[in-house]
Amino acid sequence: MLGRWGRLVIPLRWPILIAALLCAVLGALGAAGGLEKLISGGFSDPGSDSARVAHRVSVEFNGDEPDLLALYSSATATVDDPSFRERLLPALDALRGRAGIAEVADYYDAHDPALVSRDRHATYAVIRLAAADPVGKARELSALRPELAVPGLRTRLGGQVAIDATADAMTMADVARGEKIALVLAVPLLVVIFGGLVAAGMPVLVGGIAVVGALAVTRWLAAVTLVSVFAVNTITLLGLGMAIDYSLLFVGRFREELRSGWGPRGAIARTMSSAGRTVLLSGLTVTLALASMLVFPEVFLRSMALGGAAAVVVAMLAALTVLPAALAVLGHRINALRVPLPRRSYRRRMAARGGWERLGGSVMRRPWRYVVASLVALTVLTLPFLHVRFGGADERVLPAASQARVVPEAIAADFPRAVDAPVQLLVEGAGPGRVREVVDPVRALPDVLGVQVVARHGADTLLAVGYPGARTGRQAYGVVRAVRRLSEPGGVRVLVGGAPAEDVDRLAGLGRRLPWMLAILVGVTLVPLFAAFRSVLLPLKAVAMNLISIGASFGVMVWVFQDGHLSRLLGFTPTGVIEPTIPILVFAVLFGLATDYEIFLLSRVREAWEETRDTVSSVALGLERTGRIITTAALLLVVVVAGFAAGDIVFVKLIGVGMITAIVVDVTLVRALLVPATMRLLGRWNWWAPGRVRGRPGGDGRPRRCGQWC
Repeated sequence: MLGRWGRLVIPLRWPILIAALLCAVLGALGAAGGLEKLISGGFSDPGSDSARVAHRVSVEFNGDEPDLLALYSSATATVDDPSFRERLLPALDALRGRAGIAEVADYYDAHDPALVSRDRHATYAVIRLAAADPVGKARELSALRPELAVPGLRTRLGGQVAIDATADAMTMADVARGEKIALVLAVPLLVVIFGGLVAAGMPVLVGGIAVVGALAVTRWLAAVTLVSVFAVNTITLLGLGMAIDYSLLFVGRFREELRSGWGPRGAIARTMSSAGRTVLLSGLTVTLALASMLVFPEVFLRSMALGGAAAVVVAMLAALTVLPAALAVLGHRINALRVPLPRRSYRRRMAARGGWERLGGSVMRRPWRYVVASLVALTVLTLPFLHVRFGGADERVLPAASQARVVPEAIAADFPRAVDAPVQLLVEGAGPGRVREVVDPVRALPDVLGVQVVARHGADTLLAVGYPGARTGRQAYGVVRAVRRLSEPGGVRVLVGGAPAEDVDRLAGLGRRLPWMLAILVGVTLVPLFAAFRSVLLPLKAVAMNLISIGASFGVMVWVFQDGHLSRLLGFTPTGVIEPTIPILVFAVLFGLATDYEIFLLSRVREAWEETRDTVSSVALGLERTGRIITTAALLLVVVVAGFAAGDIVFVKLIGVGMITAIVVDVTLVRALLVPATMRLLGRWNWWAPGRVRGRPGGDGRPRRCGQWC
């Protein structure tokens, strides 16, 4: 089918290219100006008890958590000095008169000592905004910033809305910086690898179409549902990465067919029948792997699934339509504008090409040594994951100098009576006389520092429970679980909320749905590989290899980001925990990419096996034919990912380091050593399948060939 499409592309090459250009322009126009609708956060489970508490508190109690914290300080005056008061009060009174402000609480109005620092040189105002949705709050913040500054006082702005706005701005800056770094590093590499400017432009063409198209799809999705701003990073990363992979495979095969004596028409048809099938199989597998995250209700994960899948699908479609159309126009001119590079002798070129074959031969002669050595190295890398601790994120995901991070840290350090993210208890059906039946048992729990009545609404009472340590610590989570284990008084219902409860609920929800995601991932790997290679053991081995390489990546993530190693070099603050949604995202992406590389390798091995029926020679030959492609694709993908790992947001760094580790491990220890060694040990069992699914025999009595897949 793809071969026929390849022949059909040739007469339709110009209409296809013109249609692609129009779609790219429309996509760019559709994406422009729509990214401000993307939201920050999205890490909580909307169906959890803590989410219901947050909604009830917002509706019944006009919100308990502040949107903004405006910190005012003076090096000379204290809050008791008239000059301090005379500067601050008019500005706060003006805020109270604005339509977008729901409430402003300050020390002079509430006389709350918790709003004054130890040295009395600083105070902060608690501001709640009238807007109910994140986009509306962000717009209100942009309009408020000039009015919050008070002449004569140092003004710093914090709070959740400020943190979200800062994260949004830094995410967009990280994307722009990542694209620049990726292009600056990747384009010269592409020129060196392809040997010419025209061929090197093919990945740029496909990558641009993939990114623009996926951003347009995300913009349209944001009009009907919530989409996280972090999806932009994933779209750009996967769009560029998969475009490079597919273009490298496609253009390399097209050139190979031209060198074999085929004309441009025949070369395109043969390339579509071989590399085109690999691109199609890989694109569908990676897309379905990303779609496995749709089992989770968190906006963050759903956004990554939809945005990432859109990027992969657009890259795949561009590789199967625009790329062959461009090659049909170029023909032999794909080799035009060659860059003068140092030329190696024929003998050296042959030695380089045979290096992978020699490695394959060495693995074939000593398979047990390579299996044991590879597993030992991978085990060492995986060991840190055994002490992983999952927890929620806070303002420390921002750079240390960020104002939105400095404010909550300054309040926690300088305001002794301030309570940071208390556990909230919404007590239903208990009047003032019965609230003590809830308060006394809670106050008696270990690690509970105090219980305060925050507000009342009819028969409902909102309590705040203090605890020692950080909101992401074991003590905070222990308080949440201990309160939920208490028996409720008759006729009374107690709902537990607040930031620590959100983390606990998210961990529990992710744990319940994770088996479904794993089942989908395994299914989308086993079924296509079984259909492609008519083997039972090879798909199972592919799943095992994917898990091994991802486990090593997770170990490095824990060692770096939880334990704090290399934190100064990478420029982040370790929190002692890992945000649980990030490993799930990395797992889905890496599982798809690892399967992608597995398809590249097994396709050529299968092709050689059908010709020779000899495991040793077919594995060595398959490794020699795909080793350069896989390592080159991995190198270019690492360059793209490294551009985004250099960002300011810790989430992006975590994703970048995890992916780089997994890619390097996968193409060196796993794909180059462990996979060939295990195939050598399995021998003819690699291709075992029940008789009914092996395929009907051909004229020579052998099963019909599946066709070339690479």
